[in-house]
Amino acid sequence: MMSHDFAARRRRVFDAIGPSSSLVIGASPELRVGLDTELKYVVDADVWYLTGHAEPETVALLRRSGDDCSFILFVRPRDPVRELWTGARAGVESAVERWGADEAWPIAELADRLPKLIAESDDVYVRLSAGRPDVEDVVTRAMATARRSRPRTGKGPFRLIDPGSFLGEMRMTKDAAELDAMRAAARITVESFTESARSIRAGAGEWEVEAAIESGFRRRGASGAAFPTIAASGPNATVLHHIANDRTIQDGDLVLVDAGARHAMYCADITRTFPTSKSFDGAGLAVYEIVLAAHDAAIAAAAPRRTIRDVHDAASRVLVAGMLDLGLVAGDLDALLSDESDARRFYPHRTSHWLGLDVHDAGPYAKRDGSPWTLQPGMILTVEPGLYVAEWVETAPDALRGIGVRIEDDVLIMADGREVLTAGLPVAADDVAAMRG
Repeated sequence: MMSHDFAARRRRVFDAIGPSSSLVIGASPELRVGLDTELKYVVDADVWYLTGHAEPETVALLRRSGDDCSFILFVRPRDPVRELWTGARAGVESAVERWGADEAWPIAELADRLPKLIAESDDVYVRLSAGRPDVEDVVTRAMATARRSRPRTGKGPFRLIDPGSFLGEMRMTKDAAELDAMRAAARITVESFTESARSIRAGAGEWEVEAAIESGFRRRGASGAAFPTIAASGPNATVLHHIANDRTIQDGDLVLVDAGARHAMYCADITRTFPTSKSFDGAGLAVYEIVLAAHDAAIAAAAPRRTIRDVHDAASRVLVAGMLDLGLVAGDLDALLSDESDARRFYPHRTSHWLGLDVHDAGPYAKRDGSPWTLQPGMILTVEPGLYVAEWVETAPDALRGIGVRIEDDVLIMADGREVLTAGLPVAADDVAAMRG
């Protein structure tokens, strides 16, 4: 697998931020349950994307003054007592030797050193309300100091800017190393879905399906699940983010499984909907075939120079036409396609999201003028139409109530079309049913 060129990414930041600017990004501390139980840690994506450093609390400073650019890290120092409990730390020295920082300091010195380091920058790029109030406090105090001294010195931070204005766009297009990692995450997820499908049966717990697929991730080299696994049977499949996974699967249920592996920091995201019987039939088959047709139409629309809105519109037209056929809605097709239409309650989410270091990855969906983002080679998005008829919807035909179907794949935009990274997992109704063995 190719190695990541973090220095090249930092050079792109220096080009983006201007001649008198600083970018400050911080990784969150560990999350704890109760008094002292630490949850498994995943570093903030922007920090890792620019530095490769994956430890809690890290703060990175990218500072530019004219043509002089510097990369400074504040990290946790070595601590033999804490390392006995939670594992080895890289320490301050490794921040220079291994991660290429020009300078490195203990995180405890942030409050003293950071204001001086950004004191002559005109613009400071920093995320607010990002889980690091200590970083925000240091930056805002530096701004206040500069406001008082600027009339005399002519120097000091003048503007706070959200780095998402360019970092999100950077992360939208994946480089070769990222594509390697994401293809591997997709492969692991496909293989784990294929294996775990055999656990779907009447009498099994949703939790058993969750356990089967997540153990498959780990046995194949993933660091774990990219997000909480959804194993939603029967009416639970109409709850978009059902993660309790606490129901016993009943005979005749459809079981919606939405899961993805995280491998080498990058995420996959797949959904398949399985029958508990030997095949789809009746209302379940009718809904499944509509969602599959929407899925295929959306994938066909995912191509260079098309837009992410085109992908959603292609899926929506098929879904709403199918709802008309099923008697879920009535009226004019074009009117029902409006975002304000009552039909939206049966497909309340968009068809796609960006995919990468985060499962809902960084990057805008519309440009500043409001126009949808144009798809370019190297972008990866999900295609995941769904149709959900909750049990309480009294206007729905009885046979459709409690049915939820979603089909999701991961799509890489290529210069000549697309690559479906998760194409190894079947989508045709008979093939999906056969996966259960």
